[in-house]
Amino acid sequence: MAAQYILALDQGTTSSRAILFDHNANIVQIAQKEFTQLYPQAGWVEHSPNEIFDSQSHVVRECLRNAQVSGNALAAIGITNQRETTIVWEKSTGAPIYNAIVWQDRRTAAFCDQLRAEGKAKVIQDKTGLVLDAYFSGSKIRWILDTIPGARARAEAGELLFGTVDTWLVWNLSKRGAHVTDPSNASRTLLFNIHTRQWDDELLAIMGVPRAMLPEIAPSSSIMARTHPEFFGHAVPIAGIAGDQQAAAYGNGCMQEGMAKNTYGTGCFLLLNTGEKPCTSQNNLLATVAWQTDRGYSYALEGSVFVAGAAVQWLRDGLGLIKDASELEGLASTVPDNGGVYMVPAFVGMGAPYWDQYARGTIVGLTRGTTRGHIARAVIEAIALQTLDIIDAMKKDTGISLTTLRVDGGASRNNMLMQFQADLTGVVVERPTITETTALGAAYLAGLAVGFWESEEVLAQKWKLDRRFTPAMTEDKKEKMLHQWHRAVARASHWIEEQTPDQAP
Repeated sequence: MAAQYILALDQGTTSSRAILFDHNANIVQIAQKEFTQLYPQAGWVEHSPNEIFDSQSHVVRECLRNAQVSGNALAAIGITNQRETTIVWEKSTGAPIYNAIVWQDRRTAAFCDQLRAEGKAKVIQDKTGLVLDAYFSGSKIRWILDTIPGARARAEAGELLFGTVDTWLVWNLSKRGAHVTDPSNASRTLLFNIHTRQWDDELLAIMGVPRAMLPEIAPSSSIMARTHPEFFGHAVPIAGIAGDQQAAAYGNGCMQEGMAKNTYGTGCFLLLNTGEKPCTSQNNLLATVAWQTDRGYSYALEGSVFVAGAAVQWLRDGLGLIKDASELEGLASTVPDNGGVYMVPAFVGMGAPYWDQYARGTIVGLTRGTTRGHIARAVIEAIALQTLDIIDAMKKDTGISLTTLRVDGGASRNNMLMQFQADLTGVVVERPTITETTALGAAYLAGLAVGFWESEEVLAQKWKLDRRFTPAMTEDKKEKMLHQWHRAVARASHWIEEQTPDQAP
């Protein structure tokens, strides 16, 4: 059978998915499986590395079985992944020495404070484009090496390997045949110099990470490994890798400088394509590698909101206000406005442009008349208000006033949220027919590498509009909401008292 499909593995924060795309970039089949979220202490978030791979393997089998497609029909595999999540494992056995420390985890906040006090923040930002924060992988690696008995000595002896989730999946799919990542993931570790495009010895020394642990860096669109024959009956090329947000930008057709997308997933991530050179932010945004193809490197300016869809999950699982995320819009529609209620969903601190590791979730403006509908509406509005803060910071950094914002991710299906986003930002919001653009971007990168698709121009033409949301809110109402929102943010800020590195988080 001729290779007819690209298989995308979308390993996210709360679930693993496999999506099969045909030559027209249509979804043929999709399978999804949630996996366990571990919270050992307040502010700590972990996953089982083995459960990550097992859940990913499960959905691959389910996807292909339901599509009645064999491994011979696969032209290539593309991988996209939750970024910054950190795994350390034994080189000889492949056994993890600790759970995966998830990007949301805050246990290394005090160590980052220590580095900041030592004057290390500027050199880190200058080289990596990142803000010094517990969000990224470097301090998480250090924590594992310093906490697990004997780990540091073993790492220095070359017995332990580090990887973000993409690297972990490739290592297992290739049966320990490849230890590799791509520049988009490498640029989220605090260890990669985005100017020299290499692992950086000074950064490694600051973070205390032995170079022997690090994976090889291969272009995002290239054949960087092949699967072991036991998975698909023969060796299938793994030909595309990109961190989830960069993949979403690629899948949304934001391949040209000046184009932007926002993904509404567990978190909320807005990326602006800045072209062939990184744009250093003066407003607490991140300069990051977007991807590397045969055309070279592309960079992006990024604003990260840590909690977006995760706040909807909290309404469902934590409070029990809804039974399914699809009920949120209906519940919010039971009230004409937020009733003066504002929510700051800083469950794990606040990302851009605040970078407040010690902020915590806050709901303000409650009265005896507050209902479930007001809380639901406040959650929807908080997602859009956090995004507006990022767009304003991007304009200050680049001078670019966005006219159009392409959107994707699960929450982009919420029409109330999308309209509110357009109203607040004054920007036209465009939702594509395929909102699974994260997986699509990984598929595109893989397909380009093996000739399944001819060029980026061909891929850009495949983007199709589902619905356009046009701004309609009055300026007075917008200004009032922004004023109240920033008052609420001020009350959530620095809620947790700062601690020294030897204190428990």
